[in-house]
Amino acid sequence: MSMPAERSIAPPTDKTSEEWHQQLDFYAGRAHRHTIENWSEAEHDWPLAILMGYMSIAKPASVLDVGAGSGRALHLMREHFPELTVCGVEPSADFRAIGQREFKFGPEELRDGDATQLPFPDGSFDVVTEFGALHHMRHPAKAVAEMVRVARQAVFISDCNNFGQGSAPARIIKQALRALGLWRAADWIKTKGKGYSITEGDGLAYSYSIFEDLPIVRRRFRRVMVMNTQGQAVNHYREAPTVVVLADNRPW
Repeated sequence: MSMPAERSIAPPTDKTSEEWHQQLDFYAGRAHRHTIENWSEAEHDWPLAILMGYMSIAKPASVLDVGAGSGRALHLMREHFPELTVCGVEPSADFRAIGQREFKFGPEELRDGDATQLPFPDGSFDVVTEFGALHHMRHPAKAVAEMVRVARQAVFISDCNNFGQGSAPARIIKQALRALGLWRAADWIKTKGKGYSITEGDGLAYSYSIFEDLPIVRRRFRRVMVMNTQGQAVNHYREAPTVVVLADNRPW
């Protein structure tokens, strides 16, 4: 029997110790599943396919994945682009241990770190990616700003849009509360002051919309594309529960 992976010494700056340990326990229970899912089975494989289509044209030399988990996405990218230099930042030691064992990542390829304080200089990677990690962060805007800072060519985000989730009446109410500047107060009441909810399928998560942080991306990149990854959506903000954002500065 293998020994459990050692936990990070301190929680990220955006979480209390209690919140952090709750999330780590969830990650530990889910970590192995990420190594046995076949291609196209995982939640973010459709967005990942979109990213790899972009990479086949843009031909980046390096990629950083923020909240990389076991490194499954990086492993698939590296299989398709053998010359690609990959790096993943993942705070869960359980995930890192699996990635280093199953996908043969070195400690510098899949490393501990805080997404809100990335340990890299400006413009360190051609492409910086994120798959479903932002809604687990109390301050996702800090992580988006860090992703933009260390990206040289493009940023790719696949995450939630809480304002496009639920029934049509629920969406209208949430969007109206946001327009009136009351959404944060409503969410505080809904979560009884915690700011997050805990579910069996997603662990500790915050109500999040990438549209809240889209201005950060737009300030840095001249071309920003948005696509829904579930259902049908004419207006992505109003109707899409999950979206992909691809921001790029390459001359076409």
